[in-house]
Amino acid sequence: MSVVGILGKKIGMTQIFDERGNVHPITVLKAGPCVITQLKTMAKDGYDAAQIGYVDFIKASKINKAMTGHFAKANCPPVKMIKEVAIEKVTDDSEGVKAGDRILVDIFENERYVDVIGTSKGRGFAGVIRRHGFGGGPKSHGHMFQVQGSIGASSFPSRVFPGQRMPGHMGAAQITVRNLRIHGIDLEDNLLLVEGAVPGHREAFVLISKAKAPPRERRGFAGAATKDALKASKKAAPSKKK
Repeated sequence: MSVVGILGKKIGMTQIFDERGNVHPITVLKAGPCVITQLKTMAKDGYDAAQIGYVDFIKASKINKAMTGHFAKANCPPVKMIKEVAIEKVTDDSEGVKAGDRILVDIFENERYVDVIGTSKGRGFAGVIRRHGFGGGPKSHGHMFQVQGSIGASSFPSRVFPGQRMPGHMGAAQITVRNLRIHGIDLEDNLLLVEGAVPGHREAFVLISKAKAPPRERRGFAGAATKDALKASKKAAPSKKK
């Protein structure tokens, strides 16, 4: 058995060029190291999972007595961030995971895509134009163009329906980005390079897991030079005589 995910930090963004000269936006993630602080079993807890913690320097005085005993039971150092990840069964005869084991970025060596869960940046109170992308009203004299306008009639329905897009708190929400392509793994520094953007600010904690539904690669895929089979068949088909 092995875990399917790991905790990490968002380092920042950069870009790389491939052999064709195409540019790819890259997010650098520091994946781990993590340690298993507790194992959840079907017999005791009703499900199988592993509780992992991101190994980072933290003062012992910042940990309360309950968590100190919890970490001592697993014989692991104090950690700041704790999450639960699923456990997958492997086909080989490798030993199962146990409390105190370390988790490194090498769990993604045979993977091509990952899912990343993070918390988006908080934007505070925002209007409908910034929050929902409204176009606004006329910008001439006498108009308040950055308002949403009427949201309902007084006679019917005499109320505001749930889900009405209005001004309010923006950001600071949990966002899941799926199927980010892995462009590189640095086993020495526990760095993971993924193509695309990841929610959150720099040094924000993220949960990186193996892709649940990775995209299926087309047979004979060759990037931008691949011909569209449907267009090619229509072009090769004989034209109808008028």
